[in-house]
Amino acid sequence: MRLGVLDVGSNTVHLLVVDAHPGARPLPAHSHKADLRLAQLLDEDGAIGPDGVDRLIAVVHDALCAAEDQGVEDLLPFATSAVREATNADDVLARVRAETGVELAVLSGEEEARLTFLAVRRWFGWSAGKLLVLDIGGGSLEIAYGMDEEPDTAVSLPLGAGRLTAARLPGDPPHPDDVRALRRHVRTEIARTVGEFSRFGAPDHVVATSKTFRQLARIAGAARSAEGLYVQRELKRASLEVWVPRLGAMTTAERAELPGVSEGRANQLLAGCPGRGGRDGPLPRGEPGDLPVGPEGGRDSPASGPHGPGMTRPERARDRIDVGPLTQAPTHPPPCTPPRDCLHPLRTPAPRRPPHATTYLHPPRTPAPYTRPTPPPAPAPHRPREPHGAAPALCHSPQRRPGTPRPPIPTP
Repeated sequence: MRLGVLDVGSNTVHLLVVDAHPGARPLPAHSHKADLRLAQLLDEDGAIGPDGVDRLIAVVHDALCAAEDQGVEDLLPFATSAVREATNADDVLARVRAETGVELAVLSGEEEARLTFLAVRRWFGWSAGKLLVLDIGGGSLEIAYGMDEEPDTAVSLPLGAGRLTAARLPGDPPHPDDVRALRRHVRTEIARTVGEFSRFGAPDHVVATSKTFRQLARIAGAARSAEGLYVQRELKRASLEVWVPRLGAMTTAERAELPGVSEGRANQLLAGCPGRGGRDGPLPRGEPGDLPVGPEGGRDSPASGPHGPGMTRPERARDRIDVGPLTQAPTHPPPCTPPRDCLHPLRTPAPRRPPHATTYLHPPRTPAPYTRPTPPPAPAPHRPREPHGAAPALCHSPQRRPGTPRPPIPTP
């Protein structure tokens, strides 16, 4: 069955087409994205203006055309932070439904965090242990923690990269005082939720699924997107502490020239990591806020795949964070297709043997040359026993001539 997932986010509107079957992992077939920047189209009252609604309707209409071209049988549309927090959200949803026929389901912040956590759990598998998942978009920051498919706790904070850039970083490049004020604001907001996570102990694995975070990892030396979904990417805390002051001194045009940074998100790159490093030091260790929270939604990430090297140890989880998979259809198939029950994404499975191949438990032996078997010797002829009282048999002894009868036995 071909399904389409339409994600109306604060930065982009993303249509992901997948082939889904019961018991099998969804296979991405097509990806259609449009940069809308809906979070930046809010007016002073927090409402989406008429121009923003018109652009949203046009983008949704284009996504419907793309879904029809790809043969989508069922469409799952939803909206997140920008529409959820708009003061005229009901009017926007009604107009979209009237002009496109699409009824957007608005996810709450907690539901958004839980869906992201589920995608990460399916991708890394049960052996990842306790997961701390970070997802920052254009309008909000979602944090979830747990060791099952459902997180033990999940929160959504108004700390999206687009929201913070528009509200607190007006300059290009931003003034250092504005950067410090933004860092204090982010730390204050995160500190209010630290208690909900610290009572569960240190995580075994920390994962971030966000486009801004992937770009931060790329400029710090992580693998390019062209190398595929199954390459492990991570961003170390020390690298982020070095890059935060550098990004603060760059203009938007200079950031766009960095490797892996898109022109549309270059202005949000700095706001995706305030409070995580800088000259005044990182957040205190041992708290969820000390981790480099880098931002793209993993709600429509692949649900499974191979993940390679060993998982992060608890004592190192605070200094390293793994970047989640790309949320786009691969341009070419992966080198090998993992089995359907594989829950460890970056661990490449062994290539499957062709159906005509034979598996040997031991190396085959070379057969010995054929030799004709020697027939057994013929058995001796059977001589029946003489019955009792019968005539004496002829003597064939060499002392007597053949045919000579045996002499009678004398009687006493």
